[in-house]
Amino acid sequence: MEKQFIILLIKLAAAASIASILARSSKFLNLLLRERRTMLEQLQLSLGISGFCGAGSIVRIYTQSYAAADMCLEGSLLAGLIGGYISGLLTGVICSIPALLHGEYLAMPLYAAVGVMGGLLRDLAYDQEEVWRISPFFDLSVYRLIRYPEARRRSLFQIVGLFTIVLAELMRYTVVRLFGDRMIFAFYLPQGGWANTPVFVSTIFTVALPLKIWVSARNERLLENKERLLVEARLSALSAQINPHFLFNTLNTVSSLIRTNPDKARQVVYKLSNILRRLLRKTDNFAPLREELAFIDDYLAIEMTRFGEKLRFVKDVEAGTLDCQIPAMLLQPLVENSIKHGLARKVDGGTIRLESRFERRPEGLRLLLTVADDGVGIEEERLESILEQPGIGVSNVNERLLVLFGANYRLSVTSQSGEGTKTVIEIPA
Repeated sequence: MEKQFIILLIKLAAAASIASILARSSKFLNLLLRERRTMLEQLQLSLGISGFCGAGSIVRIYTQSYAAADMCLEGSLLAGLIGGYISGLLTGVICSIPALLHGEYLAMPLYAAVGVMGGLLRDLAYDQEEVWRISPFFDLSVYRLIRYPEARRRSLFQIVGLFTIVLAELMRYTVVRLFGDRMIFAFYLPQGGWANTPVFVSTIFTVALPLKIWVSARNERLLENKERLLVEARLSALSAQINPHFLFNTLNTVSSLIRTNPDKARQVVYKLSNILRRLLRKTDNFAPLREELAFIDDYLAIEMTRFGEKLRFVKDVEAGTLDCQIPAMLLQPLVENSIKHGLARKVDGGTIRLESRFERRPEGLRLLLTVADDGVGIEEERLESILEQPGIGVSNVNERLLVLFGANYRLSVTSQSGEGTKTVIEIPA
């Protein structure tokens, strides 16, 4: 009896170790994340589980001293629960091949039947997520069944799942009692009866432990994916912002130019189509500086049509920086701010200056982007909180940089009333 306990404890430790090894595989974890799998993916899931179970069977057969390594029955049931009856059937067939070659002729039909049974249990679940919640604690499921009648279906499925594991071990016990232990491997005590209860308990936990390990890894990956999607959604919302007044003003400009200067109106429409095409097409979060400057050129060409000679634009760009990747739509909100808040209210207009250059720092090569204007400037009290004011272009830019770079960036805004505003962005090159 003491030897049996030790072997069963080793079996549980081995099951937890194998489940942890499989959970570290990105390929296997991706298979766990899918609820609907192709035939190829079901085969891959079966090979992942049956590979370890079959290897354990080989160790048990040829060493004759590591009985705890054989977990083919539990592996077949797990494959059926997770992947469906096809995965369960394939796992039962594949992992039983070493036992079949050793003369254990009932191993293959039993393990295949157990795998199919796991798949049928999966089909029985009203929500396939419920298979991950199967618990080895029967009393807890019964308590929930009584205490929470609104969740009765979930509690009943947990109880049925637990009894399915017990039924799988009972099928092996019956085969051993009818045909002897030469036809199939089982670690039962000769006296039988209640003395073999620990075997049934170990089977329950050998199935439940991998489920809990995999659901933990699965939930962690799902949480990472949701956080990534949330960040992408925030970036998309922030990068897609363009002042609708710009569109209205541009259309008004076009309508006024159609009669007086049709060629100029055609050029404005062409520039506007370039801008809209850029905004509507699906792009990554980063783009080469070269593309961003082309976008700014189109944007300012339209604005210069509206403001005339009052608006001037100067670029001072190091040639080597043109291929640097920067956050998409990073510069447009700053240029728009310069026009809207700096130059539009200035009678004689002014100049927007855009610079880019590299600087070597102890932490590595950095890219410095500067947008400056000689407009009316920003009041000192407003300047102090400009990065925290929602709806302002520079706060939009700051939030995007924070999402993308964390603390590995710098954004500064300096301004003097009547002299202009200067915004400097420093990011990794």
